[in-house]
Amino acid sequence: MQWLQDPNKNNVDNTNNVRCEASRHLQNKKKEYLKVQTDDVKTNIKTTNIRDLYRGINDFKKGYQPRTNVVKDEKGNLVTDSLSILARWRNHFSQQLNVHGVNHVRQTEIHTAEPLVPMLSASEVKVAIEKLKRHKSPSTDQIRAKLIKASGMAIHYEIHKLINGIWKGGIA
Repeated sequence: MQWLQDPNKNNVDNTNNVRCEASRHLQNKKKEYLKVQTDDVKTNIKTTNIRDLYRGINDFKKGYQPRTNVVKDEKGNLVTDSLSILARWRNHFSQQLNVHGVNHVRQTEIHTAEPLVPMLSASEVKVAIEKLKRHKSPSTDQIRAKLIKASGMAIHYEIHKLINGIWKGGIA
């Protein structure tokens, strides 16, 4: 910016040198990027990884697009160094994700007469059991859907009671 304020020969030469150095730096980055991309495409051809091969080809079609790591801080100023960027993101997400007053919400949920989640009716449980697919693998409890579907109304009632007990905050 000195050459704008004082456009003498020395300042203009310095500005031109900085431009040339920046241009060389970007050209070298582009060469590195293209070398990595061609190596990835070659390995994808050898390993017959078709999906990544086509992604690599599409990247070549788009061309090199330099990426910049610039973030605005709280005041609106641009931040470029990686530690400041990480600190900015950490601060941003802590503001977004840390909800104050969660304990208060939890206490009011417990003490209200009406729960936040309505209790299931027996017919809803019956419909859910009917929708189970028979030939699926059992989960860690090793109870097959075929067994649950074939069980009688007594088991359906116990499942209904168990789910509603869990939703109330304790197992009935």
